[in-house]
Amino acid sequence: MKIVLDTNAYCLCDTGHEQALEMLDRATVLFLPTIVLGELYYGFKYGTRLEKNLDRLEKFIQEFEIEIIQVDKDVARKFGDIYAALRNKGRPIPTNDIWIAACCMSVGGILMTADDHFTALDQIQVEILRE
Repeated sequence: MKIVLDTNAYCLCDTGHEQALEMLDRATVLFLPTIVLGELYYGFKYGTRLEKNLDRLEKFIQEFEIEIIQVDKDVARKFGDIYAALRNKGRPIPTNDIWIAACCMSVGGILMTADDHFTALDQIQVEILRE
């Protein structure tokens, strides 16, 4: 099972959330979109433990052999498709989350997230984590 982590899914894994850790155990491949990395770096930058958080993230990536999803032309096209579909439905979601969904779609993964608004997407499978 291919799992793509949303920003809050990484945070829940980092804090030992049981459901999130169980999903990590079931995954055959784990992915992290570059957009999620950007959101994490931003949060770390404005927190009080920048170096500690960066170190924990790097260890997490290494320990679970996480593949980073880059934004390329294929992802950009999927972004456009998802954005247009959401607009037609009248169901906007944050722009970064559309990019994350496009990354997920590009690898055929299941998005692990705590954000219910991803369920508005028909293009990807979503696993909602309950806090």
